[in-house]
Amino acid sequence: MPGAYRILYVAEADPEAAVLSSGALAYLVEAMPRARFTVVGSPDSAPLFADLPRLERLIVMDAEGAGDWFALWQQVRAVDWGLVVDLRGSTLWKRLKRQKRALKVTPNPGEHAVQAAARAVQFDETPPPRLYTSDETEAQVAELIPPGDGPILAVGPGVDWMGKRWPAERFAKVAGALLADDGPLAGGRLMIVGDETDRDEAHTIRLAAPRKRVIELQGKLTPLQTVAAVRRARLFLGADSLWTQLAVASGVPVLAVFGPSDDAWKGPWGGVTVRGDRTLDEYRALDPKLNQALQHMSDLQADRVLKAAKTLLAKTN
Repeated sequence: MPGAYRILYVAEADPEAAVLSSGALAYLVEAMPRARFTVVGSPDSAPLFADLPRLERLIVMDAEGAGDWFALWQQVRAVDWGLVVDLRGSTLWKRLKRQKRALKVTPNPGEHAVQAAARAVQFDETPPPRLYTSDETEAQVAELIPPGDGPILAVGPGVDWMGKRWPAERFAKVAGALLADDGPLAGGRLMIVGDETDRDEAHTIRLAAPRKRVIELQGKLTPLQTVAAVRRARLFLGADSLWTQLAVASGVPVLAVFGPSDDAWKGPWGGVTVRGDRTLDEYRALDPKLNQALQHMSDLQADRVLKAAKTLLAKTN
């Protein structure tokens, strides 16, 4: 489109990080209705932006070697960019024609990842994470969710390291209490999302509700489809994971259980975090690199999470 204001947005390779900073891109979409977008991402992060409004190109960078950056430069160098946003901190912007640039920043002490992304793009406000879903994506997800009445409790138990894993039995206990006849989500349904590798946890959690009131979606959705699915929920309950950040980006109330993780940096933005009794420094004293095969989350009891869930539901009623 001749004369269009074109924005190049280089998203983080890590999908969780890309979701955390997605509010910056969404803000540009809403604030600049005539802008056209080219988004660069990894094989894992690029698909998150497939339904972005006014998306002209979605470029997948398989790796970050010198040859990969050169190949990307060849694809985008002919454009007169109005704005280049690079959240990977590369020097690509130096070799492009552009009016303005916005680059990855060094986090300030105590700063949240969402705040850092807003500061990188020099916003006066802090837009929350947001991912767009098209009518087609919504329709694909709708076909997988049987019709039913009552509120939906979405649960995403999966994590990328066993040290972050909260016992599935405790997820089930909280879900069962919330969906019970005397619970705040009485008569509702239980939705389970995540990877196919989360099937063992899902099997335990689905027993928290009658079979006819369980929507098992683990392993059936892409991350972007997960956003569309979870958006139908009254509450999302998860851990320190991509699934929790996807729920945040969907706009639903989110409650996350954290342990050996920095919730100040990546806790659910606008949601609630419940931690175990130990601080992050205490976890690091036991597991300096936070990578050992240890069950760090066993000290967080279900009753505390249930109380927080009820409080969050009451506040967001």
